[in-house]
Amino acid sequence: MQAERLKILLDFYQQEPQDPFNCYALAMEYLKTAPQTALGYLEKLLETHPDYLPTYYQAAQLLEQTNSQRAELVYEKGVKLAEAQKNSKIFQELQRALRGFQDELADD
Repeated sequence: MQAERLKILLDFYQQEPQDPFNCYALAMEYLKTAPQTALGYLEKLLETHPDYLPTYYQAAQLLEQTNSQRAELVYEKGVKLAEAQKNSKIFQELQRALRGFQDELADD
């Protein structure tokens, strides 16, 4: 089932690579089995569609494991973007995640 879903998502992405949702959906599917591949798609979204808010939480979560400085930066940019877009739910979610991440760093 997953291979079939992945093929469908890849087809959607190839047909409309400029649609950020197609890239995001592909990243979320890869997240289950290939986190580094997922991160590649999320990084691409951060670069080419910096206003696509859902990217920030997922990208920062993955980056926490490998690049704490970049993770913190992505969280911070996401918080600012959510505030600018007046998306209070995502603003609060990103702010909580950022605080929790910073607390973990301080404890280490």
